[in-house]
Amino acid sequence: MAGQASISTEILARYAADAAREVEGVRGLADSPLPRRHAVRVSGENGAIRVELHLVTEWGASIPAVGRRVQARVREYLRSMADVEPAAVEVVVDGVGPGREREL
Repeated sequence: MAGQASISTEILARYAADAAREVEGVRGLADSPLPRRHAVRVSGENGAIRVELHLVTEWGASIPAVGRRVQARVREYLRSMADVEPAAVEVVVDGVGPGREREL
């Protein structure tokens, strides 16, 4: 008997968050104080997955370039980890802050 497996939107959101944090210029995720508004939202409709990420970038980083890199990294990560090709990856920059300390 053949079965199908599904991956919850919460797991996909966690994967997308992990991928975004890997991108240079991303300081972190921007959680909202509003209830049920998270930094990463994944929605699915008619088999199409849409990802929305709310980020804080580092001062001096090119916001358009960071946004494009996050979109590409999230797509790549979801393809490799979950075999999911999102229909859209939307990046919203909610803030800018000092850079993260990087390990040498």
